[in-house]
Amino acid sequence: MSDADSDFVPSTDPWWKQWDPNNITVAPTEDDDDYDGPSDSWKYCVIQGVYFGGNDYNGWLGARISSIFVILFVSTACTLFPVVSKRVKWLKVHKYVYQFARNFGTGVIVATAYIHLLDPAYTEIGGLSCVGSNGNWSTYAWCPAIILFTVMLTFLVDVTSSFYVERKYGYVHNHRSDEIEDAIVGNAKPVHDAEHHTGAHMHESDEGDSYSKDKQQLGDTKSLQTYTESDVDSVKAEMSFKGEFAAFLILEFGILFHSVMIGLNLGTTGDEFKVLYPVLVFHQSFEGLGIGARLSMIEFPRNKRWWPYVLCIAYGLTTPVCVAIGLGVREKYSGNSYAVNVVSGVLDAISAGVLMYTGLVELLARDYIFNPNRTKSIKEMLFSLWCMFWGAGLMALLGKWA
Repeated sequence: MSDADSDFVPSTDPWWKQWDPNNITVAPTEDDDDYDGPSDSWKYCVIQGVYFGGNDYNGWLGARISSIFVILFVSTACTLFPVVSKRVKWLKVHKYVYQFARNFGTGVIVATAYIHLLDPAYTEIGGLSCVGSNGNWSTYAWCPAIILFTVMLTFLVDVTSSFYVERKYGYVHNHRSDEIEDAIVGNAKPVHDAEHHTGAHMHESDEGDSYSKDKQQLGDTKSLQTYTESDVDSVKAEMSFKGEFAAFLILEFGILFHSVMIGLNLGTTGDEFKVLYPVLVFHQSFEGLGIGARLSMIEFPRNKRWWPYVLCIAYGLTTPVCVAIGLGVREKYSGNSYAVNVVSGVLDAISAGVLMYTGLVELLARDYIFNPNRTKSIKEMLFSLWCMFWGAGLMALLGKWA
């Protein structure tokens, strides 16, 4: 190896300013200490500008500071709109305005999973990326593996939370569930009468054990005959709240991960800032509309009515805070370094898995496939689909720039 090769020190200039196709010694070789990967892996890194990293910040400090407040306002306002319009009756928001926000937001969330998370994850840690062609990252398809793991984990959390709520409140999926509910509201016969009535069909001891188990599953501390219809409504409302709230937290968790990285990039990016700024304003507004729409569908207990507003503000604050952090490290942060690509790629893959499951199962399937009321009005159904496709289409279009 020549003296020039042994003294190789990566430049801090952008790779396109130093790359010379006639002189490949600017790239690391297998004899260099910082080389890690197959013989051609450095090509991916140089072409993508990852190996040399570098800071892209190019000024526009005033505009970047303004983005903190603009994004804070529009994202928070769009997130709060569906929640406020559903709960504040005197606003008299038309039903179709609320339907638009709800279904438009569904399309936005689905498009975010595939266009704004899945594709960037592959770009950052996929097989054809600098990270994916180096070291242990090149030994397996880690990007789809992380997404698959996240989908399975999200599914497991969903199933576990549903199972826990049903077991806690005694909801059972069998042919006797109606009989148990009748017993709760006081329409069924006392337990000893039911045992006598059904004695010809099963052993008395088995019937007694079965009713005891059903009673224990209901978690009651009073007899079956003392329940009222309001008790049943209260239990059902609490079951519904806990199940829907758990699903919503999974959704917001996935979106917040994504918001962290785009906030950092906006505070430190270079020439792309002029395009990225307005695009992210719409991006965060659309996502906020989706979050707010799903949040507005949850019936919160009276003592938890303030929770939706806190969750809306939490989403609205995430990206502006990260933009401020990015501005704090604007001259040191390398948005395209190897480490940043790893962290960003893993977070995008996790968020993609969460939003894929949530968007397809909790939103599309629940609203359009398993919704028993979907055929009551063809007009509303078509309007909902139109809004959903518009949300997905516009969010996919924004993927051209961010």
